[in-house]
Amino acid sequence: MAPQKRSKRPMLLSHSRPRIVKSKDAALSAKATRTLIRTHHRLLKVRAQALAAGDEARVSSIDAQIEANGGLESYQIASKLGQSMDRGGDSSKVLIDWIKPQLKQWNKAIPKLRVLEVGALSTKNACSTHPALDVTRIDLNSQEPGILKQDFMERPLPSSDDERFNIISLSLVLNYVPDATGRGEMLKHCVKFLTSKCPIELVPSLFMVLPIACVDNSRYLNEERLGEILTCLGFRLAQSKRTSKLVFHLWEHTGTYAPKAFKKEELRSGKTRNNFAVILNKK
Repeated sequence: MAPQKRSKRPMLLSHSRPRIVKSKDAALSAKATRTLIRTHHRLLKVRAQALAAGDEARVSSIDAQIEANGGLESYQIASKLGQSMDRGGDSSKVLIDWIKPQLKQWNKAIPKLRVLEVGALSTKNACSTHPALDVTRIDLNSQEPGILKQDFMERPLPSSDDERFNIISLSLVLNYVPDATGRGEMLKHCVKFLTSKCPIELVPSLFMVLPIACVDNSRYLNEERLGEILTCLGFRLAQSKRTSKLVFHLWEHTGTYAPKAFKKEELRSGKTRNNFAVILNKK
């Protein structure tokens, strides 16, 4: 039998997720939370590979494993716990702290700054409750009113600056995308949704949070390579912060959008490395 052809087109994020499975809203320990999230990410990656290969039997088998692991809803419950005060807090507080000097310029007589929060889990985090910010929240599986159920990669492209944003937040979102090419496409997609028109002196910005292992323990990505990728998209690093588990970046879009190719190449060797990568295509 001839081998089936693999699709070269990156999958939409919504196509990489199995159907939502209801789970019991039970309290999870920090260890159990991390285990659930890691298992979910691993299964999604394997599922994406099986889907690209056209192996429907394998996809069904992995879907059953994802169900057994609690499904998307359990993953989101774990993610919410990860944002609770006893698990490191709300990541958007870092964003607010970084742009606090600019926000002091705002007053009620001028329009609010527009923020797009991709992968939103709450309407009560720091950016959502700040009076200077008008936040549009989207997620594949809306958990509460005020969060639009939408795949960012399927969001219609803006036709005017009124549909663009001053800030885009990708907090623990890029690492959810199951394939390296899809991650590169998401970063390119962000540029299309940023506007340089702002009622205060604020450079259009991308706020990004990743698990620290994505840049510190990957065979194919480190902070230098991530910086090279974002630089060719017109970004410059304005702020950065590290904790024991996360890396926070604020990227200002100030340059020319000129994507170039970044392939998946080994930057570090070692059996304990993970395979997180970002592939960028010129087109």
